[in-house]
Amino acid sequence: MREECKQFESRTYANGETVRKCNLDLAPEAPWRCPDDCPKYERRLADVDWQHGTLVTPPTPPEPDGEGIAELLDAAEDIVNAAGPEILADIAAEQAKSQGAFARLKKRFGRKR
Repeated sequence: MREECKQFESRTYANGETVRKCNLDLAPEAPWRCPDDCPKYERRLADVDWQHGTLVTPPTPPEPDGEGIAELLDAAEDIVNAAGPEILADIAAEQAKSQGAFARLKKRFGRKR
């Protein structure tokens, strides 16, 4: 990927895993390469108010063999997207449960008007 692009981001987590991506999701073959003719490529001019953990971006992981990189990444994205509605439903159920408890407390200890 073009590490000098304004849209490039690299983040390393505590477990050592590194994410290399395009913030605009315009690199279908990330983390290995950006499109040659990317319409949103902008050279990064300055890193204002950024916190850098190290001076060196971790190396790009080895590229998988074969031609199906975009298909592999699309399949991984489909798995993550399929889990989304279930996660949102769980969060909504937790929020409804906590709001119900709050309403009972408010009714019991709330001000009289």
